[in-house]
Amino acid sequence: MSARRNPIRGGRRSVAVVAVVAALLLAACSGSDDDGAADADGGTTTTVVGGSTPTAASDDPNAGGVGTGAVDWETVDPTEAGFDPTVLEELADDAEAQDSHCLLVARHGRIAGEWYFGDKDEDSTQEVFSATKSLTSILVGIAQDDGDLDIGEPASDQIPEWKGTDSEDVTIRDLLSNDSGRSWSLVQDYVELIRAPDKTAFAIGLTQEHPPGEVWAYNNAAIQTLEQVLQVSTGEQTPDFAEERVLGPIGMDDSELRADGEGNGLAFMGLSSTCRDMARFGQLLLQRGTWDGEQIVSGEYVDEATTPSQELNTAYGYLIWLNRKGTLAGATNPTSTEQTKGQKNAQMVPGAPEELFWALGMGGQVVQVDRASDTVVVRLGTAVTNPEYGADDAARVVTEAFEG
Repeated sequence: MSARRNPIRGGRRSVAVVAVVAALLLAACSGSDDDGAADADGGTTTTVVGGSTPTAASDDPNAGGVGTGAVDWETVDPTEAGFDPTVLEELADDAEAQDSHCLLVARHGRIAGEWYFGDKDEDSTQEVFSATKSLTSILVGIAQDDGDLDIGEPASDQIPEWKGTDSEDVTIRDLLSNDSGRSWSLVQDYVELIRAPDKTAFAIGLTQEHPPGEVWAYNNAAIQTLEQVLQVSTGEQTPDFAEERVLGPIGMDDSELRADGEGNGLAFMGLSSTCRDMARFGQLLLQRGTWDGEQIVSGEYVDEATTPSQELNTAYGYLIWLNRKGTLAGATNPTSTEQTKGQKNAQMVPGAPEELFWALGMGGQVVQVDRASDTVVVRLGTAVTNPEYGADDAARVVTEAFEG
């Protein structure tokens, strides 16, 4: 089966822009030890893990699955999990052809298929780029649950530099929704921000380009300001907060949220993780924030984060991509109401379930969640692939391989 083109990547112009962005980011990263991109491997060996040791049937499909008390992932035969194993193998072959490091498919908290390519295995860690943003969203939700902040309030409560400026009324929700109106450009976001030793100070110091709510832009710098929002609200460094409240409690033991050259936690990228750890994160979202009986983040926040956060791009919640029909904006150019005017049925992956949602990162880092089928799909790979793996490829697990 050949890979399908994701509508969000658009036609030739969009693909070219994405390639330029990737090149700019990698070039900028290459000169900074703290933001190094994941290394690409040139091997062709495929390691298959899971799917060969069926677990006993249970009246509760989630009983014993990771996130419900089991410490380690259990595996289940893909057929018993409701998948066509032949189709899964074909999808794994496609993933390998697209420079993937791993592909993992889980249902009911158990692994139904797991593949590693080249020299990678279940312990291999790598940068997941903008999939980090979805973790940042959950950290904000936890801080709100704790009463440390309110996403409806101005971010200037935690960012005093914005008091008395055009950014004074930008809310935390605006930053989560990417309609903050903060200054944006490709070079600013993918070169200057990456090279800045103090990324939070750089991001805070940028100007307000539009009133909040008028323009949607995939704005890395604006999202990085959430680092100060979190740090001031919680009184903790963001990497420590992430470890204490998410990574540690759900067993993402091989994951780490890194800091910039000045010790500021990264919010827009910077999570180093494994395929299995990212599947744990997806399982947390699938379970509406619960883990082994503990409410890590409120279900109400997860529900809000995984529904459209504004009308400029209904494919976006709070730093989480959605498959909802409506308006659709890409990641490399700001979009106004006028530009999306008339869109009613645009969709990330046409034909796939509308309830699908994703944590996505450059180079096809994908964590896909589908509550209808109770599945999580993770694909990690090189920073630049051709053709690029995307949400449409991951969606094939539920549209083609899942039989129920």
